[in-house]
Amino acid sequence: MTTRKMIIAMFVAIAVAGSVFISFPAGIARAYPVQHAVNVLAAVMLGPGPAVLIAFLTGLIRVITGTGSLLAFPGGMIGAFLAGILYRHYRKFWLAAVGEVIGTGILASLFAVPYAKILMGTSVTALFFMPAFLVSSISGALLGCIIAIRLKETKFVHQLQKH
Repeated sequence: MTTRKMIIAMFVAIAVAGSVFISFPAGIARAYPVQHAVNVLAAVMLGPGPAVLIAFLTGLIRVITGTGSLLAFPGGMIGAFLAGILYRHYRKFWLAAVGEVIGTGILASLFAVPYAKILMGTSVTALFFMPAFLVSSISGALLGCIIAIRLKETKFVHQLQKH
């Protein structure tokens, strides 16, 4: 198994375990900041593709185990993608965090309305998911950005970014 694959598996494990142990109330839902921190770290260390894969696998495991809802898919994947794209283009940690917040807190919360209607049978307004998605993504993105800044000088992170 390659180092990158092991890191992807590790990030999925951290995000799944983190969602079980670290959450807090955020309006109508619960905030799971570890997923958003992992999204930022994966975007910075591995790029947008692996970050989206990690978000998808995390959502899949959480849905299968009953620790998450179908909203984990758009919430995690859109934020991870935008975080990865912004970091790849500008090489700024804070922009990866901003991408996570815009992608999850705004875009995914809007996408969640028709998604929830079709797949979950709920009818809600456009702003129903936004407060909870924003609280969760902001707290996690800040955590991810802080960790990324602390890791930026390690040789390991530089080696990962070269591949």
